[in-house]
Amino acid sequence: MNINIKVYLHAKGINFLQSGSFPVRISEFKKNPDHAVAVVAYEWIKKINFNMGRSEDFRIDKVVYDSKNDISRIVKKALIQMR
Repeated sequence: MNINIKVYLHAKGINFLQSGSFPVRISEFKKNPDHAVAVVAYEWIKKINFNMGRSEDFRIDKVVYDSKNDISRIVKKALIQMR
């Protein structure tokens, strides 16, 4: 199944929005929808950061899926743990 994700980010002194539709495993989504989408969003955000040249001021401001489910806290926590 596909999920629409919006990420509000900050890099190189600029705030910006990226959005897209991404596949999520139905079985994982049924178990824990926020976590399943957060994993996909986190991987996408890592790619965005890499493509931006790994900006020193890179920041996640907000992550939302299906226009109403805010998973910012989960994704930010994953990012902090990976640094």
